[in-house]
Formats: sequence, structure tokens, C-alpha cells
Amino acid sequence: MKRTERHHLKENELERLARETREVLEQRKTETTAVVAVVAVIAVIGLGIVVWRQQVEAKASALLAQAVAVQDARVGPPGMPGAGLTFPTEHERGQAALAKLKIAADAYPKSAAGIYARYQMAVEYMSLDDPKNAAATYQDVISRAGDGIYGQMAKLGLAEAQARQGQYEPAINTYKDLAQRKDGPLPVDGILMQLGRTYLQAGKPVDAKQTFTRLVDEYPESPFSGDARRELDTLKKTT
Repeated sequence: MKRTERHHLKENELERLARETREVLEQRKTETTAVVAVVAVIAVIGLGIVVWRQQVEAKASALLAQAVAVQDARVGPPGMPGAGLTFPTEHERGQAALAKLKIAADAYPKSAAGIYARYQMAVEYMSLDDPKNAAATYQDVISRAGDGIYGQMAKLGLAEAQARQGQYEPAINTYKDLAQRKDGPLPVDGILMQLGRTYLQAGKPVDAKQTFTRLVDEYPESPFSGDARRELDTLKKTT
């Protein structure tokens, strides 16, 4: 093959390679632009969700603050100097707090403030000697909060509400389950104290004795250990 022909073929090959390279780059450029656009859209949506959640929490917290102000209001005769918000009786204050808490809980049920407001509703029901509604509300909190701190607190409250209604077996089972979670957010010694007392209410002194003994042995420095020892002394005299 002549030198000029070889040179001509080489130039054609270079032109083809350059053309294919440009086509690939153009294609990649289009793909890259599309990817960048998608990433940008996702980022905007993500930012929007974060901002929306912050706004929801802020509104829920504002409603919760109004409810807490009612919970903290003084009980006494109206017109007391510097008393601020007052209620004639604790019952009326509790009813007013329930109404405010329900507004916060129902307006933003999935927010942290909304879940806490619902938990406080159950607490108010208990203070108003309404364990049935308290139990139902605690159960609602558990279904929404799962195994988080509010869910655990609600389980503890549910057991108390059940025991108040004479439903000792489910209350005992709940306390026993919580007492096994030594790495949980709730104090096991306090749970054991409640469990022991529930055993007594259920007419099970042997189980109560075992529970109080466990409390004293495993948590000798607990603020509940003194009460547990007194319960044990009483059990020795009566059993």
C-alpha cells in the first residue's frame, strides 16, 4: 500500500474516532444533565419536607404550650392578685386541660408534640379518676409512638389504668415485660415497685414477696428499696 493511501486511511480513522467521541460526550452530557436535574428536584423536595415538618412541630408545640399553661394554672378563688389563670377546682382545671390537649393531639397526631399531648390526655384522665378513658388513650399513644420513649411511658400508664379497673392480669404482664428491659428508658426499680403492689392488689402475696425481694437485692440504693423492705416486713407478719 502506498504511503499516501495509508495516510489517508489514518486520517479517516481519526475522523471516525473523533466523531464517535463527540457523540458519546453529547449523550453523556444529556444524561448527566438529566441526573443533575433529578438530584436537584429530590433535594428541593427533601428540603421542603424538612421545612414542612419544622412548621408542623412548631404549630403543634404552640398548641401544646397552651394546654400545658392550663395544666399549670392555679386552683383557687377568681380574682386573686397576680394569680393569672385560675380555676375554682382541680376537676374544672383538668377538664379544661383535656380540651386543650385534645386540640393539640388531634390537629397534629403524628408530631412529637401531638403524641405527647395525647399522653398528657391519658394522665389527665387518670387524675380525673377515669381509668377507662385513660387506658384507651394510652393504647392510642402506644400505637402511634411504638417502642419509643412515649410508647414505653404509655405502657407504664396503661398498666396503672388497668390495675385501677381491677384488670390485674394484663397490668401484671405489662409490668413484667417492662421490668425485663434493663437497658430501656424507664427505671426498672420503680416498675418492680408497681409490679409488687399490683401483685398484692391481685391477692398474690408470694409473687409480691419475690418482686420486692428482687428490688431490694438488685437495687439496694434505689429510693424504692425502703418501701420494698417495709412491704416485705408486712408480708412476713401476715403470711
